[in-house]
Amino acid sequence: MGRDLQLRAATAEDLEWIHELRHRVYARELGQHAPAPSGRLYDGLDGGNVYLVAARGAARIGFVSLTPPWLGRYALDKYLTRDELPLLDESDLFEVRILTVEPRWRATAAAPLLMYAALRWIAARGGRRVVAMGRTELLTMYRAAGLRPVGRTVHSGALTFEVLTGGVTELTEVTLDRYRTTLERLRSAVDWRLDAAFFPRPDGCEHGGASFTAVGTDFRSLHRRRQVVAADVLDAWFPPAPGVRAVLAEDPAWAARTSPPAGAEGLLAEIATARALPAEALAVGAGSSDLIFRAFCQWLTPDSRVLLTDPGYGEYAHVTERVIGCRVDRFRLRREDGWRIDPDRLSAAVGSGRYDLVVVVNPNNPTGRHAPAEELRSVIAAAPARTRWWVDEAYLGYVDLAESLAGLATVDPRVVVCSSLSKMYALSGMRAAYLVAEPATAGLLRRWTPPWPVSLPAQLAAVAALRDPAYYGDRWLRTHALRRQLAADLAGLDESIAVDEAVANFLTLTLPSGGPSAAQLVNECRRHDVYLRDLSPLSPEYHGRTVRIAVKDTDENARIVAACRAALDALRPRTVPLVPMSEGVPAAGAAG
Repeated sequence: MGRDLQLRAATAEDLEWIHELRHRVYARELGQHAPAPSGRLYDGLDGGNVYLVAARGAARIGFVSLTPPWLGRYALDKYLTRDELPLLDESDLFEVRILTVEPRWRATAAAPLLMYAALRWIAARGGRRVVAMGRTELLTMYRAAGLRPVGRTVHSGALTFEVLTGGVTELTEVTLDRYRTTLERLRSAVDWRLDAAFFPRPDGCEHGGASFTAVGTDFRSLHRRRQVVAADVLDAWFPPAPGVRAVLAEDPAWAARTSPPAGAEGLLAEIATARALPAEALAVGAGSSDLIFRAFCQWLTPDSRVLLTDPGYGEYAHVTERVIGCRVDRFRLRREDGWRIDPDRLSAAVGSGRYDLVVVVNPNNPTGRHAPAEELRSVIAAAPARTRWWVDEAYLGYVDLAESLAGLATVDPRVVVCSSLSKMYALSGMRAAYLVAEPATAGLLRRWTPPWPVSLPAQLAAVAALRDPAYYGDRWLRTHALRRQLAADLAGLDESIAVDEAVANFLTLTLPSGGPSAAQLVNECRRHDVYLRDLSPLSPEYHGRTVRIAVKDTDENARIVAACRAALDALRPRTVPLVPMSEGVPAAGAAG
């Protein structure tokens, strides 16, 4: 179709054509709606839904409409009650509507590309499921795309529709399995202007750390590390303790060539001493992700049911859903509740005993909220005996190590506490972490641990770090001061920006509705070698408008603020709010 085939979000200038094309197709051609004197077809969702447009030069070819869950209503609400279609109450459900292409372009790749663009846009906003109305005569085509009928039929004008649904991940996989070669060919021929990547990551997980691509993953341009502000990952802004640097510098050639203690015995003993825990209740790994993969793959099967907080650290959803294939439910955290875990709601959610595992990240990443230890103790105490609890305390040092549930984990076989030594101890590059569990559970996990799980430099560094609590306590306090100043400076950029400081070594910045998306802000800041984390793929609760920013030192924080200021200035003139046209009367029913 040519390099000038463009896929983009609709602008206000596109809406007149969209409403006119809708009228031509759904009123004149298909008879779903009565013709309107204005020659335009509107509905009550205009202004809240999102249109993606395919265009070639000045000619608009087609569009698809997306209704996000944060709008609070769907087109299907006009036809079915929530009791009749309970999936409309799911917080991660996006409605895909009225895929429409100009008649002369219907035999081209425009429609499939618009559907693929819709999936990529939804995935970039944390959507996990779609719902759509499909014309019954095209049901075979919808099934081939991976959509499945839910058993509900809808009548609108002269048309009959089946209600269809599918998981975003599964639909994307079906598309890529069947059309990857075509998509790869079209990728070079399409002007892709959406704020979502054309292809998902190969493993399907949106890991952090894009900043390292700017440094160079081939390690040939490491000088770039001094130019790039890596605020997209939560590495410490401060260096490791002097003792850590000394032990690593003492004989690096020996540390590099020498095999470490096979079971990390010295590291285990140091953790036991520093945390006043029995060594037999500990297991170590090369970072918390190592422990997550190892433990979950031992404990869980595709028949297991898991409860995750939403928003929450994306690695847990990746392991449970994509690696193991568990049935995963989300415990929704709400912005209006300050993102806090309501202990009563959590108790009610787990009270039925249907969950094999509940994961709580405390303080939470990415919300930065901390649930008091006593509240969690009470919830766990009242929970069913069959439910295992995994408590991730990677950022607890920024609150108070006395808030740890590690002591409970040593005596309650239902509880496991995971703690990274990477983020709080400035050892992210070393990859060291430990978990605490009742000795039998810990012993079983150690049995499934290969020898030499943690490198010798990492063991040396972790032991030295644990022996200098005063240094790290001072750095954690300094982090709070830096975070407060960074939050104040960012909030001062624009009164419409919401900055949520929270308690750990990061904060979040939320852009107003109608302005640039989080992805646009992140991409624009990269022009200044400043990398931030777009939280949109983690959860639809962020509405595509929130970024997470790691706290850095004074100079790098100043660069973050300057980059955000420049990005907002650059994006503001190009951003046109998508508002409904003021003329015309809403149609009685949305085009399906």
